[in-house]
Amino acid sequence: MENPILLSTAYLPPIEYIIQCMNHKTITIELLETFPKQTYRNRCHIATANGLLALTIPVKKPNGNHTPTQDILLETNNRWNIIHWRAIHSAYSHSPYFLYYSDAFEGIYRNPPKTLVEFNEALLKVIFKLLKVEVEIKYTNDFVSITNSTTDLRNLIHPKQTFDYQSKPVDFKMYTQTFNNKYPFIPNLSIIDLLFNEGSSSLDYL
Repeated sequence: MENPILLSTAYLPPIEYIIQCMNHKTITIELLETFPKQTYRNRCHIATANGLLALTIPVKKPNGNHTPTQDILLETNNRWNIIHWRAIHSAYSHSPYFLYYSDAFEGIYRNPPKTLVEFNEALLKVIFKLLKVEVEIKYTNDFVSITNSTTDLRNLIHPKQTFDYQSKPVDFKMYTQTFNNKYPFIPNLSIIDLLFNEGSSSLDYL
C-alpha cells in the first residue's frame, strides 16, 4: 500500500501497529494532538510469570492537560526506565531470542531521551532494524482532524478495543509464548513478545 497511514506515537507497539507499518511502508505520527490518557502512547503489554502486565511510562505535561504529544516529557524522578527494563528482563530472559536482541533495547532504557516521542521513536527504529524492514517515519506539522479514512488509525489501535481494519479483523495466530505452560495464548502483545520468542521468524508471522 503506497498511501501513508496516520498513527499515534506508541511505546513498544502492539503487533497490530507493526503490521500496519509494514503494510504501508510510510507512516505519519501525530505530534500536535492534546495528549490523551490510557493509550498505547505511553503503555505496552507484556506476558510475565504472573500473567499480563501493563507497563506505563510516567510522563510530565508542561502545559497541563492541554500539552501536545510532542511536548510530553519523560518523568525523571522515579527510575521507571530501570523498573520497566527489569520487568522485561524478568519476563523474557528465558525466551529463545532475548540474548540476541536485548542489548539493542537496554541501551535506550539506560539512557532515555527527554521526550516521550523521542523515546518511542528510538525503540521503534530498533524494532524495524531487528525485523529487517524499511519503514519511513514522518511527523505531522499541524494537527490533523480525526477522519473516517481507512488510513487514519490514531484512535483505532487502542488497548481498550479490538482493531478492525476495513471490516477485516486482524487474525492473531498463535505462536509459542514464554509462559504458555501456565497461561493460554495472549494475542496482540507488544512486538517484543513476538521478537524475543520467535526471532527471525517474526517477519514470517507478521
